[in-house]
Amino acid sequence: MEAVAWFADVGIKDRPTVGGKGGSLGELTQAGITVPPGFVVTVAAFEQFLSALEAREPIRPQVEALDPQDLGAATKLSENLRARVMDEPMPAEVQEALKAAHAQLCEDGQPVAVRSSATTEDAEDASFAGLQDTFLWVLDAETMLDRVRECWASLYSVESMTYRRKQDFPEDGVAMAVVVQRMVDAKCAGVMFTRSPTSGDKSVITIEGAWGLGSSVVSGEVTPDKWVVGKITGEISSREISDKHARQVPADGGGIVEVENEADRRNAPCLTDDELLALREVGRKVERHYGKPQDIEWALDEDGQILLLQSRPETVWAMKDAESAPVKKPEGKAYNHVMSIFGGRKA
Repeated sequence: MEAVAWFADVGIKDRPTVGGKGGSLGELTQAGITVPPGFVVTVAAFEQFLSALEAREPIRPQVEALDPQDLGAATKLSENLRARVMDEPMPAEVQEALKAAHAQLCEDGQPVAVRSSATTEDAEDASFAGLQDTFLWVLDAETMLDRVRECWASLYSVESMTYRRKQDFPEDGVAMAVVVQRMVDAKCAGVMFTRSPTSGDKSVITIEGAWGLGSSVVSGEVTPDKWVVGKITGEISSREISDKHARQVPADGGGIVEVENEADRRNAPCLTDDELLALREVGRKVERHYGKPQDIEWALDEDGQILLLQSRPETVWAMKDAESAPVKKPEGKAYNHVMSIFGGRKA
């Protein structure tokens, strides 16, 4: 398999080869949603890299044997595995494929984001959001290669390993793809839920945002502005404008830095009503495409263009609905016979 897959060539069905985030960005691209262009370092590239490590000393069996309640053991194992990943040379053919793709994506020297895309993330019954690494404003190909390796290594963070063990994910099915995409120089950014995260109301869209890059909102470092908008009517029924003391912006030499907001910007809403309604339309389009409520990351660039950085299934209320849904049992002797064979369990 190829080491690189472009967004235009993949979709959500390709999660086993490009991970949750890569599949989502490809799906959105194919659905006509504006997404910063990019490519995925595929699971095949990761598996080629990992096979060399496992030939000398197995990795996956060590993770499988981990007691998720033993923080000391998890920390020790994480340090060992991450060091091994960082010290292992990247296969030459993978490295050359990544450099070539980077040159094609960034022919004018644009910075990129390098984002983990594990095969287990963004499933409908579990969320791995935030458990693996993301790097913003990466300026050159060599740094991009280093950041890809760090994303691979983050699959073995304490948080990621213990979450997988608690969820009882088989480690053989766990792998890491990596998204590389052009950065958005965001005027403001945030998240959008096409179902109320607080009440579960499906008739509204909740939008949260703050000045600068969305990393400040996702990380919780800045309290975002928040609006509740009618999905059908467009009525803005709730406005909560926060004191946004700082924003995250590109740093000289790569990466990001936090800067203080000017006094007149701190308490000013980061979105106009027209921009809110435009986001609502995008959210409705994405929900229609997937057929279920979504948790969306968005950015608004300096030209006022809305770009999506991620869309994943909403899990909290979906899981509550699944737990409370009544189980319908078919009538008839044939069903009773099957149930008796399985000791009363669902066949």
